[in-house]
Amino acid sequence: MAKKEFSFTEAVKEIDKILNAIESGVLDIDKLAGEVKRASELIRQCQKKLRTTEEEISNIFRELI
Repeated sequence: MAKKEFSFTEAVKEIDKILNAIESGVLDIDKLAGEVKRASELIRQCQKKLRTTEEEISNIFRELI
């Protein structure tokens, strides 16, 4: 099975959904640790995507000079 391509926008939406559930108190305590872990994984993926994108843009600008 092919790995699903990472979508920054979808990840941010999922992080926001998890955060809202935590803040509103609707998240079941039995699922809290799992959701926090999922959010931290998504945050790491987003940080990696941002770094990669920044490097790609810098390289593009360097090629223009």
